[in-house]
Amino acid sequence: MTWLADTRTSYDTVAESYAEFVTDALEKHPHMRAALTLFAAEVDGPAVDVGCGPGNFTAYLGSLGVEAIGIDLSPAMIDLARRAHPGPRFEVGSMTDLPLPDASTAGVLAFWSLIHVPDDDVPVALGHFRRVLRPGGLLVIGYHVGAGTRLKTEGYGGHPMRVHVHLRQPWWLAKRVRAAGFTIEAEWALNPENQVSQAILFARASA
Repeated sequence: MTWLADTRTSYDTVAESYAEFVTDALEKHPHMRAALTLFAAEVDGPAVDVGCGPGNFTAYLGSLGVEAIGIDLSPAMIDLARRAHPGPRFEVGSMTDLPLPDASTAGVLAFWSLIHVPDDDVPVALGHFRRVLRPGGLLVIGYHVGAGTRLKTEGYGGHPMRVHVHLRQPWWLAKRVRAAGFTIEAEWALNPENQVSQAILFARASA
């Protein structure tokens, strides 16, 4: 898939600059930190951070007692994560072909990683999330709220990128999450006054 190759190359290119950009994300965004804390409290078993980037969120979950592993499409991101956070396990992989056994996790976190997946492939990714989750397992998705897609050609540190950023309405994502075999429990709206707002969706894998 062209979008996979473009996304991998883009994040390999900006890996170090991106890591610097998000280094204090949890300090700057208390509601995001609260969502991770709730995720950790509700997950009873191992969890996976899909699209983990430099591993900050994975490591934070580990500090809260979660046996968390991080998976990212970008080998450069995984290298950074392993160096910065020697505790958790980090692996290269794609959410559209998640390299985990069926029913092997109690939680799936996808914080602003589904935003690069085209609409037609979102059900594929959600299907893998459901496949690797145990019944009753928790799925948490952070995403940009809006409509349409924009092509990002310059990224962190001014480096060239070629990634599509997909904005989605809550109803659109909720419909596909339900179709993948989940029950939605809650959704938080973040910075709703901004031109591009964000949201965090919480859902359970159905029995």
